[in-house]
Amino acid sequence: MTTLLFDLDGTLVDSSQGILAAFRYSFEQLGLAYPDREELMTFIGPPLQTTFATYFSSPDDIDKAIAAFRAYYDQKGVYETTVYTGVKESLAHLKQAGHHLFVTTSKNQPMATLMLSHLELNQYFTGIYGATASHHHKSDVIRSCLQDYQLHPEDCYIIGDTRYDMIGGRETGVHPIGVTWGFGSRQELLDNGAEAMMDKPDDLLSYFHAS
Repeated sequence: MTTLLFDLDGTLVDSSQGILAAFRYSFEQLGLAYPDREELMTFIGPPLQTTFATYFSSPDDIDKAIAAFRAYYDQKGVYETTVYTGVKESLAHLKQAGHHLFVTTSKNQPMATLMLSHLELNQYFTGIYGATASHHHKSDVIRSCLQDYQLHPEDCYIIGDTRYDMIGGRETGVHPIGVTWGFGSRQELLDNGAEAMMDKPDDLLSYFHAS
């Protein structure tokens, strides 16, 4: 059966409330005015190192910003999250149909594991992969999953809502599939190599013959 690698934020869950609050907190802790909501929304998806590097040139300042973000997120933000309508049902059908499901996210791996457990989504996944000290970018996270389970990229699909998921798929030889209910735009996904577009979670069932 097919192996499906799911992004987390904007694909399985709407985590925007907690993430935006954590970004605001980190800017406040560093004594800076935080960007407006429209700009903050663009922060959802990339690794924290990538986002904060656009504001700070000093590695120490980047580390302080990340630490402040996680101080808030670990205590509150991780719980300010909801599962998108139809996701649980679609995951259950895909797993029942024999597909192998993984999570490959740029979110900090312990937080991703905690969130999925809290939302009772972890039961659907063979493995959960996130950002670590040595794996920041989506392609690194995907490669780690592929290597650990000796998966063939041509038999795998990365399902995500931003260009980072599509780029990660292209860089690792995994088929990129875009979803339109998250934080990225349809055009952004297509421009970055999406092979197919899903407009609602149960579209995945017909695409992967699990309905």
